[in-house]
Amino acid sequence: MKFGLQLGYWMMGPEDPIELVKLAEDVGFDSVWTAEAYGSDAISYLSWVGARTSRIKLGTSVVQISARTPACTAMTAMTMDHLSGGRLILGVGVSGPQVVEGWYGQPFPRPMARTREFIELLRTMLKREGPVTFDGDHYQLPLDGGSGLGKPLKLINKPLRADLPIYLGAEGPKNVKMATEICDGWLPLFISPDSFDVYADSLENLRPGFEIACPVQVVMNDDLEQALSTVKFMLAFYIGGMGAKGRNFHKELIGRLGYADAAEKIQSLFFEGKRDEAMAAVPDALADAVSLAGSRERILDRLQAWEESPVTTILVGTRDPEVVKLLGESG
Repeated sequence: MKFGLQLGYWMMGPEDPIELVKLAEDVGFDSVWTAEAYGSDAISYLSWVGARTSRIKLGTSVVQISARTPACTAMTAMTMDHLSGGRLILGVGVSGPQVVEGWYGQPFPRPMARTREFIELLRTMLKREGPVTFDGDHYQLPLDGGSGLGKPLKLINKPLRADLPIYLGAEGPKNVKMATEICDGWLPLFISPDSFDVYADSLENLRPGFEIACPVQVVMNDDLEQALSTVKFMLAFYIGGMGAKGRNFHKELIGRLGYADAAEKIQSLFFEGKRDEAMAAVPDALADAVSLAGSRERILDRLQAWEESPVTTILVGTRDPEVVKLLGESG
């Protein structure tokens, strides 16, 4: 089992977490990860910490497909990989209709087809075998219409790794299956060691070396109720607020895990502005299942179940140096 440090969004904690990142690097963490929604971007944040480290891998969990063209993403990945000495893990994801259409102004329909084309184009560009042409439903190079003066181009710089690892953030079973087919890894969300059966069909016949890097909130506190309250806050926010009322992938996933009624209640309370009540409505069992919470001894004991699961890397959600030390020592 490998560990990654999940920083998430910039400003969600100390403004500059470099000391925590350096500690993670020193105690043997494999990677550090940043995220984006509609605030801070993942790449700037990751570059900021990556420039002051030397060994730890640098992952995005995730950059959003609608925020960048495949070409911009290829250029960014190539640059980051060179500057970091080959440490980049590029995690991408489609986000949801609320963000895609409301923030980026891009159409959301057929997200899986768009994702497949995006990753195909990204890999083609990084291979740099010649000028790129592409005639897809979502992307065309050169662009159809316009001035008519577009010409096929090739990435100017030679990538350090043309096959740099690409992971996909995915929650729906079909999307997870696609990740196993076209990506090097999968970034799940809100899953427990004993609930991977909901993805049994999606994870059949995994290729050797396929990675599953799972974000897990880790809260060390001898008072289990207090520890779980931190997890409940995060769950309530995602189930209630990170998605449209009629289409919230996080809420749908919680339903597949067996908590459909609770998820419905949490979302209703959140939309009514009753956020404290929404947090209180998160079942203890759910919060406990998808996290590592409690005393040092309890965290280490429950860590064994994750080690026996299909997960290859736990992306540790924490700002606590003692948690980083504990998990570093456990490895």
